[in-house]
Amino acid sequence: MDLNIFDILGQATLVAKCILALLLLMSILSWAIMFQKWFSLNRALNKANKGIETFERARDLREAVQTLGADPSSPLFSVGHQGVTEYNRSREAGNTADVVSDNVRRSLHQGVNVEMVRCASSLSFLATTANTTPFIGLFGTIWGIMHTFHAIGAMKSASLATVAPGISEALIATAMGLAVAIPATVGYNAFMGKLGVLETRLVNFAGMFLNRVQREINATRPVTQRGAE
Repeated sequence: MDLNIFDILGQATLVAKCILALLLLMSILSWAIMFQKWFSLNRALNKANKGIETFERARDLREAVQTLGADPSSPLFSVGHQGVTEYNRSREAGNTADVVSDNVRRSLHQGVNVEMVRCASSLSFLATTANTTPFIGLFGTIWGIMHTFHAIGAMKSASLATVAPGISEALIATAMGLAVAIPATVGYNAFMGKLGVLETRLVNFAGMFLNRVQREINATRPVTQRGAE
């Protein structure tokens, strides 16, 4: 008997249908996350590259900070905002130059971490999908085989007509699990690579920002001159 995919699904057990529905839902969510992350991470990398170039061309810290404020959606904005806020607080508190530099360094490090957490949001779902869907599909396979053996025992027949529906159901669950897991795995690895590049850009920017802060502090520090005795 010739059965198409819809005939096979129609004859599947309720458990198998629930497993396939779960795999389909996870697949849809995974693809939605992958499309969203593809555009958002590419945009973040482009904005970071352009922002760093503009920041380097600025004449002083004030002008450099103003360039960051021109694009609040840039990942550099939140990192720079952390540094500027701590710089102003430390200067207003009358801290020494070394204390100001240390405080700004810690704030920039915190800003990089916060931005990376924000950019990596939802990727845990891709990792979960990549790791669990093959086992969910395997569970569907085992259930299909169990259902097949039950049918053989009930009908006391091991003919192909008796075995085929359960085996087909089992194979569909396995294939579906792999079809969901493989794109999720590839997408997760690709996005982790992009996140690594973005983190490098942000760390480099934090170093540039700290250098400008130190130059600003040195420019305003009074010069001690020794007079001749």
